[in-house]
Amino acid sequence: MEGIHILQLGSKDWNNIYALPQWVCLDYAESFVGRSENTKPGKPYDLCFLDRTPREEEIEWLHQEIKAYTLFITGNVEASGRTAWLCQCKKAQHILEKDIQGFLLNESKYYIAKPYGSKFHLKDVAVAQGFSGKVKWDGNYSVTVEGKFGDELRQVAYWRYNAHLNQGKAIDLWLEYSKDPGVSISLEVTQFVQGSISEEAAHWEFSEDDLQQVIQLESKKDGSAFFSVCAKGEGKLSIIALHHRHSRGSHGYFLPGGERYVTSGKEEAFCYFDPGDLKPPLCVYFSGYKTLQGFEGYYMMKGMGCPFLLIAEPRLEGGGFYMGSAEYEKIFADMIQKYREELGFRANQVILSGLSMGTYGALYYGCDIKPHAVILGKPLASIGNVAANEKYNRPGVFPTSLDVLQRQSRALDENAVQALNAKFWRKFKGTDWGQTKFIISYMLEDDYDADAYQMLISNIQSEGAQVYGKGLHGRHNDNTNGIVGWFLGQYKMVLEEDFARGKGKK
Repeated sequence: MEGIHILQLGSKDWNNIYALPQWVCLDYAESFVGRSENTKPGKPYDLCFLDRTPREEEIEWLHQEIKAYTLFITGNVEASGRTAWLCQCKKAQHILEKDIQGFLLNESKYYIAKPYGSKFHLKDVAVAQGFSGKVKWDGNYSVTVEGKFGDELRQVAYWRYNAHLNQGKAIDLWLEYSKDPGVSISLEVTQFVQGSISEEAAHWEFSEDDLQQVIQLESKKDGSAFFSVCAKGEGKLSIIALHHRHSRGSHGYFLPGGERYVTSGKEEAFCYFDPGDLKPPLCVYFSGYKTLQGFEGYYMMKGMGCPFLLIAEPRLEGGGFYMGSAEYEKIFADMIQKYREELGFRANQVILSGLSMGTYGALYYGCDIKPHAVILGKPLASIGNVAANEKYNRPGVFPTSLDVLQRQSRALDENAVQALNAKFWRKFKGTDWGQTKFIISYMLEDDYDADAYQMLISNIQSEGAQVYGKGLHGRHNDNTNGIVGWFLGQYKMVLEEDFARGKGKK
């Protein structure tokens, strides 16, 4: 079990009061300004408990060191003045004295420092030998089985490779699928004893009702787990993805406080909001292509000091460019508006940003938000062209683009390419960008979307819009460090010049 590092500030040392699990290390400090001799240098705290009202000189340090959603205050804390500000910045939660022992024993394990999330590869799905119906593979998106499955639930497909389950560590499972009404399914998980391929340690069966929610699975032993889908009835069943993630229990997704949204079609979207210092701007960052699921850019955005919103999505292999059904796209527009309104900010106090795949999200939803600035690195806008370039310009480099094209346009021909391009440009051209700055670093020989920068500046029709661009030689992935360096430098310049956030401030 990964260690949990806790800071406790108060008049009594909880090490002498409460029983602590073996994975918890609790640093007690009666008085605290910066890291004292009682604290371990260099490692950020996973949790902080305030058992007295912090003094003025302690509040700024706590604000810098403590992560949002990890601060808990007891009834001994007077949450007013600067303490109330700290609690608002950190999304602090109250904890009753009678609940502290139970929290330390049962809930602290969900505050592990490192998040993890991924999904089993579709290429590792195998169809059960006894199934005699039709089987169809849809790129790297899904496998569809069609036929008569029988009157009782029986295995129809499974994943060839097992996943390891650790004793005491919970995982979240989410099965993404679609099916005909005449088909019923279940998910079965069989855990084998550590080192064995046949001795069963545990077995779980999850019904179709169970699969409507994320399944939290906790193992009492170490061992490998085998996953299979069972079906009965008659019709089509499409297996899209089985996601597995380190669980944070009821405390969020990927990061403490991380939020999950899901459509009626079982497609997921995630966001994480950090209030920062509650002062403008709200900086929104869309994650780029990620095969490991989770949020990108946490420490980069936290270092800027202002409120920030991280946005991510786990579809296809590494992401689906934040576009989809009207229901799905509404999720992203709403989450940005939600936190802008919570902070009391205007649209001109919002910055949207992203790198590569994330630039599409920033541009596309910028049409809804009309922010103060859009800061981009390696922009991608004509996603149909990105897919088309896979055939001759970039063979085998980014096949996910073909899955995106197929999912959005239901075809892979030239008409589908143009239709997907038009989806973006119709929205972009119809937007009044008169109050927005575009700050864009791009690759001069980009082999994904070669004309993105030129198309963007030629399609900004609004008077008053500003464009700052920097081109670097190379293909899309040839100089990421140069792109990111300019991206960060421009971000800091906008914060300093437009929002009076001085140099050296976190």
